[in-house]
Amino acid sequence: MAEIEPDSDAPPGFNAVTFAGIGMVARMLEPHDLVDTDDWESLVARLESWGEVPEPDSIVSISIAVTNRGLVARLSADSDWSAEFLPWGSDGRLRARVKAAPKGSRVPSGGYSWKGTDLIIIRSADSTSTDSASEVTRALEADEMGAAQEELRNAGAVLGRYHAKAMAARTTPPDASRWNARNQWLEEVLHATYIWRAPYSKNQPCTLALGDARLSDFSGDSLKIGSPRLADALRTHTCEFPAMRDLASLVHDLSRIHYSSSTNLELTPLRSALIDGWKSTAPSDWASDEAFYSHRGGMAIWEYEQCLLDVLEATSHQSGAPEPAVTTLAYVKAYQKRMFSNRTFSSLSVMAAFFGIASLANTFPPTMVEVPIPIACIALSYWLNGVYKRMSPPPERPFTDLGR
Repeated sequence: MAEIEPDSDAPPGFNAVTFAGIGMVARMLEPHDLVDTDDWESLVARLESWGEVPEPDSIVSISIAVTNRGLVARLSADSDWSAEFLPWGSDGRLRARVKAAPKGSRVPSGGYSWKGTDLIIIRSADSTSTDSASEVTRALEADEMGAAQEELRNAGAVLGRYHAKAMAARTTPPDASRWNARNQWLEEVLHATYIWRAPYSKNQPCTLALGDARLSDFSGDSLKIGSPRLADALRTHTCEFPAMRDLASLVHDLSRIHYSSSTNLELTPLRSALIDGWKSTAPSDWASDEAFYSHRGGMAIWEYEQCLLDVLEATSHQSGAPEPAVTTLAYVKAYQKRMFSNRTFSSLSVMAAFFGIASLANTFPPTMVEVPIPIACIALSYWLNGVYKRMSPPPERPFTDLGR
């Protein structure tokens, strides 16, 4: 993407920056200078503060680190603080997530916004020495399946507890049309050779989804709520999402860690432990078989979207093919073909039900001699529909296994 003339203004102390590529535009706000405490005071002077933030004149020192999600400033005052800059802002639901987070979560204590857009979030300096990502990596490198599964099961349970709180805070009906339109945009921008649309289950309602969940955000029973990923700048949110999307994001992050490690452990039991952990604490309807039903999208289509977002980010700055996203996407067509073949049983079920009901209608009231045929057709329809449902690809199996 190339930098172009920005078409938006910026608060004092910030630069408006705009990048454009084929089908993509990213707008960002970046601080001018942030060298000493005077720079910090002038930077936040015109911003609107919320929650608990350190008094600007109490800051005695400042140090800066650059991350792939924006600058992070460490502020020293009576205590240490971490200031995370959000170059592309947030989706407007950050503070709602903070309020809905379970007790013990590592959430921002406050922040600064401009014209309703969060630009900086403030939290006490994180003293956590380890996280689930490092623990899982360590277990994978040592080929310790039990330790890896235990850590993953715990991370899933922590995410599920957040979703239980989010359900109580906000739930709205599924938004299948916007979700499918989002996937269509991603496919068109990336010139994808595959198309995936789904009707989605009613057990995937919209909620205060995190948007991006990584194993590095989990430590023990604690969940960190932080800044959005770059994809949110390239494709701003026009809708809300279900809890299943967060789980798919976490499962895909596990795939990244597994791919980059030199382990002999299979991925399927690891995914199963993570999913089971989430099911144990998430709202029962959201974790039901109906919600995971792959023929209606399930978790699979959200994992597909996560792969597309990885490719979108890599395309924006030409960083090379992101793995395992590219390898996973190579199996999408075979995965879809398998689900399409499964529909033969669904069609036969519908036909059997039709013949059974039509026979009853044509012979009504039926005699005892005529009853067995329509009843047999209806029973066959029920059995075939059960077979079709059981053929739905299980969520714990990765695309690379089921797409062969």
